Amino acid sequence: MENENFVDMAANARFFMGASTPDGFVSYTDELYEKDGEWRAFLIKGGAGTGKASLMRKVFEHMKQRGVDGVSILCSSDPKSLDGVIFPSVKACIVDATTPHVIEPGYWGAVERIVDISSCMDAEGMRAQAREIIAATTNNAAIHARARRFIASAGSLLGDSTRLAAEYTDREKVIKAAAGIATREFDCETAGQARKSGRARKAFLSAVTPEGLITLYDTMAAICPRIYSIEDEYGAAAGVLLDELCTRATAAGYEVIRCSNLFAPNAEPAHLIIPALGVGFTTSNQWHKADFPVYRRIHAARFTDMEALRNNKPLMSFRRRAARELVSEAVAQVQEAKAVHDRMEKLNGAYVDWDGVNRLTARVLTAFDGLVRQ
Repeated sequence: MENENFVDMAANARFFMGASTPDGFVSYTDELYEKDGEWRAFLIKGGAGTGKASLMRKVFEHMKQRGVDGVSILCSSDPKSLDGVIFPSVKACIVDATTPHVIEPGYWGAVERIVDISSCMDAEGMRAQAREIIAATTNNAAIHARARRFIASAGSLLGDSTRLAAEYTDREKVIKAAAGIATREFDCETAGQARKSGRARKAFLSAVTPEGLITLYDTMAAICPRIYSIEDEYGAAAGVLLDELCTRATAAGYEVIRCSNLFAPNAEPAHLIIPALGVGFTTSNQWHKADFPVYRRIHAARFTDMEALRNNKPLMSFRRRAARELVSEAVAQVQEAKAVHDRMEKLNGAYVDWDGVNRLTARVLTAFDGLVRQ
């Protein structure tokens, strides 16, 4: 298990490493690669519409032709676009290192290198469009900020319901259930073996996008032949169960992908993936419904006094409806931001030396060829 990375799993998996949350834009860029001298990170610098995603897509396809699988990091502002691609088998990645997920070299040359698309731009020509470019960029940031405020309001309402449900949930019973699952799924695998402690690496499986609130269940399905679905509308039992399973899995020496709760990224996780065992755990509720065949379903009702909770049902139903409206408005804001971003791409794209970008791309592909030959 030494030197494992969270992407050592299945071919062509997809994650979000950044998303808008009640805590602002949260990015897990530190999880993209190891800064240990064995990894190589290509950090792309350039504005909207300058060919960053296209460059990454070309690297992805080029490496695929060489027999090297990549893990796609999707952009939550546009899931059809890329924020990065990771190639665990050759310990390399190429990522968009600009706002809002800025990455600067920690070990210049030894680990990271800059792919400077700005060197292929007509800066003087863009200067003539400065007012329009600045106005569009500022507007885009303001719209995203509004979207995050709607998400924060939804998160506040949902958090209130989770805390209320927790008052009627038998926490010790949840932990006992987690212990039983852990014994079946991974404690027995390590019996009699000396293993190092594993690590929980963070990512997002869900995000508010222009296409709505989406969850990348195809990733979990590709990695995990066995998926447990915790049916828990309020998250009080699921969060405790998943947190306990995460702790036990890492103690048993396994790397765990701890997929954050979009509405409370600093609280318990919403999903877990244990790639080495092919086991996944997901919270199923109105936000991400596991309406596909799973290995086992666990109902929160076995841990929660639903009869006592029923007295609060009108209030909790109101919160759920209000949160749904707030998330819908957040989606509308993200859609508006994408429209502004599309205009920014057109503004910037007119001043790109595309022949220069092609030459730069060729150099990057050559560098990745070198990594395959090592």
